[in-house]
Amino acid sequence: MPSLFRSPTADSGGRRSASRRRNYPSLRQAWCCSLAVAPHSPEILVSSSNQSKLPQKTIDPRRILPPGGVSPIATDPPLPKTAAEESELRVRLRGKDGRWLELDLDSDVLCENSSFFARMVAEARRKVSDVSEDSRKIEVEELEDLDAFKETIELMFEKDAMRWLMNAGVSRAIDVLEVSSMIMFDRGVASCVKYLEAVPWSENDEEKLMNLFARSSFDVAMSRDVLARLYPQGPSSSQDLVVQLIQSVTKGTDSNARKRLQSLVYGLLSRSSFYHKGSVEIYKDSLYSICRSCLNSLVGLFQEASASIPVDRTETVGGRKTLIEQISKQVENINWLLEILIDKHIAEDFVELWADQKELIRLHEKASPMIRYELSRISASVFIVIGRGKLHCCRDKRFSVLRAWFSPILMDFGWLQRCSKGLDMRVLEEGLGQAILTLTLNQQQSLFLEWFGVFGRQGIECPNLSKAFQVWWRRSFVRTTEA
Repeated sequence: MPSLFRSPTADSGGRRSASRRRNYPSLRQAWCCSLAVAPHSPEILVSSSNQSKLPQKTIDPRRILPPGGVSPIATDPPLPKTAAEESELRVRLRGKDGRWLELDLDSDVLCENSSFFARMVAEARRKVSDVSEDSRKIEVEELEDLDAFKETIELMFEKDAMRWLMNAGVSRAIDVLEVSSMIMFDRGVASCVKYLEAVPWSENDEEKLMNLFARSSFDVAMSRDVLARLYPQGPSSSQDLVVQLIQSVTKGTDSNARKRLQSLVYGLLSRSSFYHKGSVEIYKDSLYSICRSCLNSLVGLFQEASASIPVDRTETVGGRKTLIEQISKQVENINWLLEILIDKHIAEDFVELWADQKELIRLHEKASPMIRYELSRISASVFIVIGRGKLHCCRDKRFSVLRAWFSPILMDFGWLQRCSKGLDMRVLEEGLGQAILTLTLNQQQSLFLEWFGVFGRQGIECPNLSKAFQVWWRRSFVRTTEA
């Protein structure tokens, strides 16, 4: 819809006004002469401080005497004002930034729609004894958003408010809602709320709405649907929802979809995530319960893999995915859960949990290398975060997990190289060496001597821990000798 207003410095625009009158016959015209009928809808006046306010001094042609004629005793009586002229109201809007607009409005429409303007008009009329020009002028000052105030008045004269709001958009609709609430324009409030409830919001729009509802009061019944989109209704627990999401991800059967959901949920829970709003505390017991469930599934799969019944484990059996795929899925789930535990600083108990997997360690010795290396992927994740100092736990727990899973990872290193699945082998070697160096010198010695023997037999099929070995040697013998 074309704008119904012009700034004080705008051209009167006769051609534009004529076009607008053709398109919107109900809208009022700007005054063009003293005898014009007052317009019927908002229109800005062209104001100029340079225009002379003194009328032209002209002689009434009726006072000019014809030859031989007699001057009339009196002129014709003045024309009575029409009802439209009586309802004409001139409103000046002045913003805090110094801009202003002057509008010619139908006072009846204005007062019917807004209690705020009804009081202003009544007060202006009480200040004067007769219906004079002063009684038909009001001014609203110190406006925060002059454009929003002007658009709110424009909405009063619109027959199809929803169409107008659709053209304005969400952000402007929120501004108009705020002004409508301020001037008690109930129909405007209802239209804005109805429109906003039915359209999508950007995050900026959402924050804008939340701020508006925090500082303004709206009818609860009218704004219920909008509030339901802004705030949870009734008791709700983010912890329970997080646990449900995590359980759903771990049970997913599509590998690609599961990885995407893992990334999505981890991003939502991450402390550094843009989408993270406030601290989302997770029930520690529930999260570890999911970990134990995945570990139990791993035990069952390895027991099946070591069963005496020969089965081709590279093919689907009975509609089920292969054992390799199922084992890989559970390992990915556990590593993902470990990332969440580390991010929430509650991963210390996982070190102890992984160190106590005696049945898995026993099954690892019997399993084929093509599936047992999957267990070492979990060990690799634990050793890396310990070596980088991202997982803090007591020395006994660190030694316990290294003593339990150090030999298996030495055996599986070649398979980890060939099937890394995103694992950086240099990072693993560095993390494993640094994790060993967090132990006592005697504990380090037992592990480094074991590595030394395996490395001599397997070569590149074994992790290269020579840098960490040299550090241990220097601390144990060179420094002692020098002292």
